Amino acid sequence: MNHIELEKVLPEEIEARSFELITEELGDTPLIPGTEAIVKRCIHTSADFDYAQNLVFTENAVERALNALKNGASIVTDTQMGKAGISKKTLAQYGGEVYCFMSDEDVAQTAKEQGTTRAAASMDKAAALDKNLIFAVGNAPTALVRLYELVQEGKLKPELIIAVPVGFVNVVQSKELILDLEEIPSIVAKGRKGGSNIAACICNALLYML
Repeated sequence: MNHIELEKVLPEEIEARSFELITEELGDTPLIPGTEAIVKRCIHTSADFDYAQNLVFTENAVERALNALKNGASIVTDTQMGKAGISKKTLAQYGGEVYCFMSDEDVAQTAKEQGTTRAAASMDKAAALDKNLIFAVGNAPTALVRLYELVQEGKLKPELIIAVPVGFVNVVQSKELILDLEEIPSIVAKGRKGGSNIAACICNALLYML
């Protein structure tokens, strides 16, 4: 057997030890006060320390999101994977639910009729809900573009937009559009990085902060 030294960590201590290592490696990297738990959970999920630099928080975004969640806000995601990753049990304690309309037949029909994507059509369906909503977008830039339009048209006022789609086509631009919405709190992963796992982990970081 080769001589690889494994760290002895009990199963229930692995997550705490991971966060210790993340804190050590971050060293004196400046993080915005109140956002540390979110940044560290994104790093924990991805093993990517770039999130210490590329996560942008608009003013009071975390505080406003926590207040919304305490008051029963629900979360809308653009993927079933994102929905699956969010702690529904914790959210339910405050009266919130998680929605993803991507697989709905009416959404598919609307997208076909309008020549748009299911992600965009699912944002329209969410806007019709009479609820306080947080949007967690980890996959589809078209969802962010439609959110931007709905806000500009006065049809939607989200409690928070988590804008973290991953990829190449219109990803960077769609995130910048969300940062242009001055009235809407947002957490944005600038650049190409992100994903449904990052969208879910930001939601969970907020829920664990309650």
